[in-house]
Amino acid sequence: MKLWPALLLCAALAAQAQRLSGHAFMSPATQALQNDDTQNPAFLWVRDGQQRFDAACARCHSRGSQRGVAPRYPAWDAVLGKPVTLSARINLCQVRHVKATPFAPESDALLGLEAFIAHQSRGMPVQAPADARLAPFVQQGQRLFNQRIGQLDLSCAQCHEQLAGRRLGGSTIPQAHPTGYPLYRLEWQAVGSLQRRLRQCMGGVRAEPYAFGSDELTALELYLMQRAAGMPLETPAVRP
Repeated sequence: MKLWPALLLCAALAAQAQRLSGHAFMSPATQALQNDDTQNPAFLWVRDGQQRFDAACARCHSRGSQRGVAPRYPAWDAVLGKPVTLSARINLCQVRHVKATPFAPESDALLGLEAFIAHQSRGMPVQAPADARLAPFVQQGQRLFNQRIGQLDLSCAQCHEQLAGRRLGGSTIPQAHPTGYPLYRLEWQAVGSLQRRLRQCMGGVRAEPYAFGSDELTALELYLMQRAAGMPLETPAVRP
């Protein structure tokens, strides 16, 4: 009988150690919205991205060539000498190869292309590139994840690791695994990027958000993807 509390403690610790997608913390209705491709509103962006891909990107890339791409980003860019996100890679291709103006951050065009490309890898495990050049940037992202910021003096880790699964403002705190981006957020009534969500969280703790495309947000995104290594990609996900 004395072993029973210890067994309960072990079970609780095992549950905390289990990595869970944000999908696991949603209501059944929101889960159903994501699970049904005919009802998932993010597919409006996926279809738009497909049309844009066929019109511009298909001259160099087949649709099939995009399977397995998104799980490996952020990845190293030899010209810039630093990691770039998938959305940044799309814009680099837009400038270097299409010879066109880069898309604005959070524009429907950029989100659509990113959602379409990422959707090609749905179900595949997040797979961080085996590139030693990324190591200092991963470390930077980890420092930022654990750094207290803002007037509320909170870090990402305090909410999404120490308090994951608890309630905040009526919502369950997820573990912050970025397996579904770009995703449709009911709060936004639109598709948004991981960087939009990171900036929103920073504003929530009353800190000055980093700019879209900044090295800091790229490092955070890189660390979060490495932290989620092995988890299946869900793009396009739906969240509250």
